[in-house]
Amino acid sequence: MAYLGIELGSTRIKAALIDERHTVIATGAHDWENKLEGGFWTYGLDDAFKGVQDAFAKLRAAAPDVSVDAIGISAMMHGYLAFDKNDNLLAPFRTWRNTTTEESAYALSEAFGFNIPQRWSVAHLYQAILNGEPHVGNISFITTLAGYIHWQLTGKTVLGVGDASGMFPIGGIGYDERMLGIFGGIIKDKPYSWQLKDILPSVLVAGQNAGCLTEKGAKLLDPSGKLSAGIPFSPPEGDAGTGMCATNAVAARTGNVSAGTSVFAMIVLEKPLEEAHIEIDIVTTPTGLPVAMAHCNSCTSDIDAWVKLFEDVIRSQGIEPDRSKLYGAFYKAALEAEPDAGGLISFNYYSGEPITGLSSGVPLFMRPPDSNMSLANFARAKLFASIATLKIGMDILADEGVKLDVLMGHGGLFKAPIVGQRIMAAALGAPVAVMSSAGEGGAWGSALLAAYMHNKKDETLEAYLEKVFSQIKSMTVNPDPADASGFAVFIERYKKALSVEKAAAELRS
Repeated sequence: MAYLGIELGSTRIKAALIDERHTVIATGAHDWENKLEGGFWTYGLDDAFKGVQDAFAKLRAAAPDVSVDAIGISAMMHGYLAFDKNDNLLAPFRTWRNTTTEESAYALSEAFGFNIPQRWSVAHLYQAILNGEPHVGNISFITTLAGYIHWQLTGKTVLGVGDASGMFPIGGIGYDERMLGIFGGIIKDKPYSWQLKDILPSVLVAGQNAGCLTEKGAKLLDPSGKLSAGIPFSPPEGDAGTGMCATNAVAARTGNVSAGTSVFAMIVLEKPLEEAHIEIDIVTTPTGLPVAMAHCNSCTSDIDAWVKLFEDVIRSQGIEPDRSKLYGAFYKAALEAEPDAGGLISFNYYSGEPITGLSSGVPLFMRPPDSNMSLANFARAKLFASIATLKIGMDILADEGVKLDVLMGHGGLFKAPIVGQRIMAAALGAPVAVMSSAGEGGAWGSALLAAYMHNKKDETLEAYLEKVFSQIKSMTVNPDPADASGFAVFIERYKKALSVEKAAAELRS
């Protein structure tokens, strides 16, 4: 038995093949980047399939003779993909990174009494309506990136409930009927032939069969023609849902933090929050349990840019740098810094950050005259900045009395041993654990969901994952008092400097 998971992340498309023991047999990856076109962050859909094909081809080269028994697709959540009745794309893909829907997000949040973040698909749809974009009248179907890839491979226009919960609010196991009615009332005077519930994907939960690979899909995924049609699929999920699965954080009072291009922490709730918060998303697990998410658009991209600059400096001296060692040295330096990063201030905003009220952003570094500029302090300031906005969002959940025992970490921030965990634990004031499987990320989580669908019988996802993770080692780092006090000083300095970041973003625009 073998199960394939494919995830389309912000900077990498990854495929993972696991065996019946849920151990990785082979992986393949393809790097890609978003583009800012016409005022929107976007990816070409042709690029998406080229990347999926490349990642799968690399995986297949490593495991040429292994048959695939089930497949799961995952991708970055939210955004806007709209198609007409002939399956033509009506507007370029608008990704989660766009902060162009402030007007619609605010109006819908007020109407629903429920926070609708700017990233959500319904916010993009309603903003297009407010803008009078002519394509809206021709919409037959809207979906997410995971839903699109799944649709092309299986012919099924469905979504897992976790991914669907980032399109429109969920009530029970399906879209919230009250809010669907409110939305219908808001647009009742518009000359559209569609109702919102009819253009959204159907909702499925983990364990349900979401269709099978078609002949067309087999050729799309594997142009070599060696992959056969008929392989069953689990419901397509967002990267949040596969992150929960990849960290065994799908039961109440469990949580995980994903730190890569973006950073978000998710806590499975024991009870609803007391009130709606514009800084907190309410989404679901792949089985439909409510989850509070603090999501920030930027995390490690600014660190990546600086490491690339250091590579250029080394290369200018006639030395070819080792990127892996360079990242390791940069992260390790942060542990040798002054607790508060020596007075340095940094913002990592590649786009707007709703949690801090900025609709646009720009990476920014400041060193006051009395600060101590050193590599160690610089590295710590950059790492602190990568999770500063997340800290502000998580403080809201703490004030709501949300409890958790430990945060499971995954993503690029945690690849350097100890460093990312120690910084995150200090910032959030909670133990942070990283499993030995964390580096496999969402593609592995997608493969787990495919395996669960294929094998579950009457078992819950929570019980199934408990068996999987009982065999996996993890390491937990508790908050260090010196780091925690240093971060507390940094975050207060950070908050005071937000006006500078805002002015810099306005100047850029």
